[in-house]
Amino acid sequence: MSVNLIFKIAAVGILVTVLSQVLKHSGRDEHAFLTSLAGLIIVLFWIVPYIYDLFETMQKLFAL
Repeated sequence: MSVNLIFKIAAVGILVTVLSQVLKHSGRDEHAFLTSLAGLIIVLFWIVPYIYDLFETMQKLFAL
C-alpha cells in the first residue's frame, strides 16, 4: 500500500465532510447522506483490491 492511497482517502474524507456539512446546513439532509455514501463507495473501490491481496496472502501463508 502506498502513501499516495492514504492521502487520497484523507482528501476524499475531508471533501465529503465539508460537502456534507454545507448540505446539512442548507437543509438538504438527503443529499448530504448520498454524498457521504458516495465517498464511502469510492474509498471501498480503492481498498477492495488490497483486501483481496491480503486474503490471498493469508491463504498462501497457511496453505488452505
